[in-house]
Order: sequence, then C-alpha cells, then structure tokens
Amino acid sequence: MIFRAPSLERYCAENWQNDMSSTAQVEKIKIPHKVNFVSQGKGAPVVMIHGLAASLHDWDFLLPRLAEAGYAGYALDLLGHGDSPKPDVRGYQVEWLFDHFLFWLESLDFKRPPVLIGHSLGGYIALEFARRFPDQTRGLILVDPVYSMDQFPLFMCFTYNRPALSGLIVHKTPEWLLRTIIDLSSLSVGHGAGGLYALPKEIREQTVLDYTRTAPGLYNILNNQLDLISYISSIKTPSLVVWGDHDRTLAPTSFSKLVTALLT
Repeated sequence: MIFRAPSLERYCAENWQNDMSSTAQVEKIKIPHKVNFVSQGKGAPVVMIHGLAASLHDWDFLLPRLAEAGYAGYALDLLGHGDSPKPDVRGYQVEWLFDHFLFWLESLDFKRPPVLIGHSLGGYIALEFARRFPDQTRGLILVDPVYSMDQFPLFMCFTYNRPALSGLIVHKTPEWLLRTIIDLSSLSVGHGAGGLYALPKEIREQTVLDYTRTAPGLYNILNNQLDLISYISSIKTPSLVVWGDHDRTLAPTSFSKLVTALLT
C-alpha cells in the first residue's frame, strides 16, 4: 500500500539538509512511502511502535484487547523491519525511520491525536514525535524506552559503533543458534508466575524470525541518534513509563532518570 504525504515531503527534505550539514559521510536515500501495518477496532486511536530488530507482531496480544476496550489500534513495521521496505544501505539513520513513520501517520488522517505506545527504539520515536508535535500527541506509554546511548552496556556501544560487525553477527548466525540464545536468555530470567521461560514459545519463535529479517544496516542506528535527555523536560504530554528491573539491554536505573526529567 503506497501513501503520499505532500506536506511532510518538504519537512523531510528540510530535515535531511540539516542532517547532512552536521553528519559526515551520511548515505542519502529516498524515504519509501510503503508501510506494512495492521489495525483493529474503532474509537480513539492508539499507535504501537516496536523496537529494534522486532516487528508489528510485538503487539499481537495487545491489539485485540485494545479493540475490546473501545480503541482503534494501529501497529506498523518500521523502515527496515518486518514486511516494510528495507533500503540496501550500510548504516541506517534514525531520521529515516522517523520520517517513514511520519508519512504513515499522516496518511491515517486521524480526527483526534493518538496515544503512542513505544517499546525500546519505538519509545525513542514516540518521545521525538511528542517533542516535535506536542499538539498531535494525546499521551505516551513508554516501555523500556531508548533515549540515550548512555543506557547501553559498553560492549553493546562497541558493537553499534561497528555496523558491519553487528550486522554480521546477527545475519551470519545460524537460526538454530539464535533460537538457542533466545531460549537460554528467556530461561535464565524465568517466569514471575513460576513458569520455566519468561517468554512463551510462539513469542520466542517470532523473535528469531524478526531478527533474521531485519535489515543489517539497522544495527548502526543507535550510534547516530540524537541524545534526547536534554530535551525531555520540554515534553509535557501525559506519560507512563514502564520498565523491567532485570532488563539486560538497557540500564534499569536509566528509566527513573527519564521519569524525573519528564516531571521537571
């Protein structure tokens, strides 16, 4: 499905010029207008944004619940993820994902501002949208949101600084080994209700699939994103921040800092 958003084409062009003036050796692409998404229900809009190397299937269980509660739920595959376009470039820019998201959101032509639910990298996009377009954001629900590279362990920063390495690690790793790694990670965390795994089998299988079909250049994206921490206090949108105390990717202590900044 192809969408056209003329008013945003100028915005993206201007934004690209600003990005080019401040970033060296940045590849230029034409932002695709094709977006893979699903929707369900009627009522006030709720938009769900997944994290890095994931897909709209992150919200398979939430989407019908929102519909039952009287909301219209929308979930998309971000650029380079799932069944959305995957430009063949070595290093993706976070602005490309944001602009791709903007084209899609405008095409939906909501009559009222949506609530944005963002997980990890999706949380970054939700925060950035609320910062730039506060009048078009009804609320934020942020689940383990990314807002700064300081949230990541040093070894992950090392990997993200080397896109060829990070892409190679995932895309040259056999699927059976990826599945084993995800199973062991889920096993080590355990289930709060006493189960063996933290994640059900179908979710672990979907996680492997999402990793294998993510564009390799996306693993460079967190290395070039804008650090949002100095802008957080300007966001006045009603917000809920949810995180796990046993998060292995982002420092759990970083989320209380985000809450403090949002309350400032």
